Amino acid sequence: MKKAEYYSGTKILSMSDINGNKPEIYMIVSNRSGGKTTFYGRMLVNRFKKKGEQFVLLYRYKYELDDVKTKFFNDIGKLFFNKDSMTQKTILKDSIIELLLNKKTCGYAVCLNSADAVKKYSHIFSEVTSILFDEFQSETNNYCNNELRKFHSIHTSIARGQGKQSRYVPVYMLSNPVTIINPYYVAFKIHTMIDPKTKYLKGNGFVLERIIIDSAKKAQLESSFNRAFGDSEYNRYSTSGEELLDNYSFIVPNINSKTRPSYIATLKYNDNNYSIKEYKNEGIVYVDDNFDESFPRRISVTNSDHEINYIMLRTNDVFISTMRDYYSLGVVRFKNLMCQECFLQLVAIRLWLVYNISVFNNVLYIL
Repeated sequence: MKKAEYYSGTKILSMSDINGNKPEIYMIVSNRSGGKTTFYGRMLVNRFKKKGEQFVLLYRYKYELDDVKTKFFNDIGKLFFNKDSMTQKTILKDSIIELLLNKKTCGYAVCLNSADAVKKYSHIFSEVTSILFDEFQSETNNYCNNELRKFHSIHTSIARGQGKQSRYVPVYMLSNPVTIINPYYVAFKIHTMIDPKTKYLKGNGFVLERIIIDSAKKAQLESSFNRAFGDSEYNRYSTSGEELLDNYSFIVPNINSKTRPSYIATLKYNDNNYSIKEYKNEGIVYVDDNFDESFPRRISVTNSDHEINYIMLRTNDVFISTMRDYYSLGVVRFKNLMCQECFLQLVAIRLWLVYNISVFNNVLYIL
């Protein structure tokens, strides 16, 4: 990740995508409290004040629309717009909020779960020129059902108007580094193209920036509260840009074995197939993406993956219990993070952070 003192989006905003075209998706990932939300919030308000350009604030759930004006404007208002005031008005309860700067409509706030409502009210967004989606990666790994479809639908609805079937409406997506297998990275194949040293990445229609803000890192490290947690995974995530939910301890790209493994099952997850195999001589259960199409035991990990000749999870309780036991014993290895996520979804083990809390030289692990 690139290091900086204070966040500035100048570089990424000047970048072209992999084809040399102007991107419509800008993804910015940095350590916590780095100032990226402040930078882009200020940018949107300035664009409205100078050019009358309206914006949309995109959230994930309906409850996030409560008092959205305060969440968005309170800090940047005190810092940069202390002579201005922001108010809000409900257009459609729990779905669409109108934002007013000095009593003039400057933008709207919507949530992904209101995609159908946004479609019906698409005419009100004809003056919107940009979308801000903060925290596009969920720290708790909780996403909306069909989130990518809803995200796409909302952008399509907003980008209509002004006599055009589709206008250029860039989306600024902000996040802390949670996991490289979040739905957006997977959809854009980013998870297959980046490594810990990647600072910038260009794709078809998008650009990605991964940056460490030194001032925020220093402030976090000097915090007495954070020092109490020592070298916990959450501290490393909030300061150094380390992905919160990604555990590479059990990632083994290849198994070197002289004997053929026993094939246990094929798993289908997010429209991809994976295999579970047992290497008895090595005492390892291995999950990879090389699967046997003819093997009869095929398991759907989620409802959306269910199809003919696949078995739903709830009919495999004994099998799941056995896999969970293997995992608890520490004998399961994964080819990559996608294989790991599939298996953990199978056994219903949540990808939560592990706090290492040192108390009188004892270590407590909270899963």
